[in-house]
Amino acid sequence: MSAIVQTVLAAEDTVSGSLGAVGYGLAAIGPGIGVGLIFGNGVQAMARQPEMTNVIRTNMFIGFALTEALALLGFVVPFVFP
Repeated sequence: MSAIVQTVLAAEDTVSGSLGAVGYGLAAIGPGIGVGLIFGNGVQAMARQPEMTNVIRTNMFIGFALTEALALLGFVVPFVFP
């Protein structure tokens, strides 16, 4: 065998850990972008129509709660399905 193949086979025996952490890191990207879009567009909407601030804020927090629920699911799923 070549030296590269032997190195790869030796590395397979020493690599250990949980892919759950990697999965959660990837799952946190979507909700992170979603929260940024929700609050950015909410502030922009409040600046354009100040009289609708209470309605916009309420809808903004509902969207935030639903988006954060996705982040919590992304945290739980890697541990449930190893």
